Amino acid sequence: MSTSPKKIFERHASGENIWFQIASQPPNGIPRRELKYSVLEDEESVGKALLDELFEYAKEKSGDITIVLLGGRGAQALYRLISELAETDKIDSLLARLNVFTQDALAPMRMDNGLSFVRDFERLLGEKFFAKVKSFTPMFTETNDLEKELENYIERISRLGGIDIFFLGLGPEAEAASHLCYIKPGSGAKLSDFAGIIPISSRILEHHISKFKVGGSDISESDENECRNAKYILTLGPAAIIGARRIVQSVVDASTAPGKRPSFKRLLETKLSDDDVELSAQVNENPGLLIRLHADVRSYVLPDLLA
Repeated sequence: MSTSPKKIFERHASGENIWFQIASQPPNGIPRRELKYSVLEDEESVGKALLDELFEYAKEKSGDITIVLLGGRGAQALYRLISELAETDKIDSLLARLNVFTQDALAPMRMDNGLSFVRDFERLLGEKFFAKVKSFTPMFTETNDLEKELENYIERISRLGGIDIFFLGLGPEAEAASHLCYIKPGSGAKLSDFAGIIPISSRILEHHISKFKVGGSDISESDENECRNAKYILTLGPAAIIGARRIVQSVVDASTAPGKRPSFKRLLETKLSDDDVELSAQVNENPGLLIRLHADVRSYVLPDLLA
């Protein structure tokens, strides 16, 4: 199933969360599926599998390919492989077909802040990658009108024909729930919401700064100060995930994030309601379930997730 925004957005609030729904396009025919996954030996094997998924899709489809990058640990092995290949001409024809987007962003924040997700992608994928892809469109956060910029972002995805491959991870939450993108439990996102603006806590910002420092990012004092003053995170929503043509998931860090183990177990074992209203409530409580509402999911995990 493929869904992409075509008309004016309908805005609704759930507490302090703001969501943008695609007017006149409620989701329909949503499948309920078991999550089938492949257990691979190590992180490098997962990175190779993700790259093979991209190669396979490129053979299946002619023309441009729109992908959404995964932040954090899950796709770093993939990015290392792509960065190495981008230094050669081996995948130039593929890179020239890629329209690349991000799935979330801290805001408001300068686009050149060393703590932005964009800077991390540049560090991991390298200059040659960004010089060779057809387009790269991050969420624009250097603005006083975040809502308008988020609408522009979604419209850009729409003009390109929607998302082909959505690379996803799995974030652990309390009570063995989980999140995808930054769709948090209880955030009030409807299945038809394509994107949202979510308040962010100082605790999460400090964790974000710590992770970037460990990862080797070049961060100035002014970058840190601005990051600590960020108020929101922009995120793609349920309709973006459900509407992508293919989902490729990777979970490689359960050893350092052990909360992912019970979250993955609950994701696998939850019985999805046949009633759409009840299903929406289940997803609001545990957004990780969204991955089971898609007909074409390729999931790769390491043994430590099942330990």
